[in-house]
Amino acid sequence: MQISDVEVFAAIAESGSLSGAARRLGLSPMTVSRRLASLEHELEVRLVHRTTRSVSLTPEGEVFLPFSKTLLGASEAARVTLKANAGTASGVLKITAPTVFGQTAIMPLIPAMLAEHPALQVDLHLSDSIVDIVSLGIDVAIRIATLRDSALVARSLAPNPRVLCASPDYLAQHGVPSTLDDLRRHHCLALHGMPHWPFVRGAETVGFKVESVFSANSVEAVRTASKQGLGLAMLTYWDVRDDVAENRLRLVALEDAIPEQLFITAVLPTRQQVPHRVRVFLDRLEASLNEDK
Repeated sequence: MQISDVEVFAAIAESGSLSGAARRLGLSPMTVSRRLASLEHELEVRLVHRTTRSVSLTPEGEVFLPFSKTLLGASEAARVTLKANAGTASGVLKITAPTVFGQTAIMPLIPAMLAEHPALQVDLHLSDSIVDIVSLGIDVAIRIATLRDSALVARSLAPNPRVLCASPDYLAQHGVPSTLDDLRRHHCLALHGMPHWPFVRGAETVGFKVESVFSANSVEAVRTASKQGLGLAMLTYWDVRDDVAENRLRLVALEDAIPEQLFITAVLPTRQQVPHRVRVFLDRLEASLNEDK
């Protein structure tokens, strides 16, 4: 049942004529007649007696009239409510992000967001696995990886290059590697699913085969092992930013290659009718990620 058809019926009932309803709604008499016919066809009853000079409601029309007013009132209330909320962050903001990045970069933003937007709720799903945001009803996914699903909408937020790092104690004991070949003499810590560390040498992409003394399926575990002095790790800048700033880890730069350059990317299920809560979150996150530039 189309609200526009119901609106035509209510206008006819109030004005007592098709032409009066047409003037009230700014439509042509033919359009009013067609919409009334469409509504009657859908309800399978005649709602209005038509004569050359006037119209009157049938008994069925009289029964339907209060329902039509209820439908139109609910439609208007919904329109007003949604319009009022269009400029505010409200509802449940569902986010998924990598575990360490979510803890270090997203969690610090949450208290201020909730304080500034009392009608907002946040549902944060932290996982190092790529989840299906459409089937899970997630508003936005923060990803630090090569995007594979072209059906999704991506927005780049900030650079996040891969980096080599190790604890000061490990480097003092084992030395600082300066070339790719030097890595073969070092203990390496590997993430499951990344058996080769990706480097760029000149214009060439080079994969270094990792012989790991320790491997794990989570960034947090590899980061912890690196801080404990177990070896070199390849993580991303935002995974280790705070540890480097506080000298728990040190970055290692090679002379003949640089780690793969990645970006922090926001992935949305669609670009149509993006909720205001999502825009508020992404603008805040992007500003936070780039404030130190």
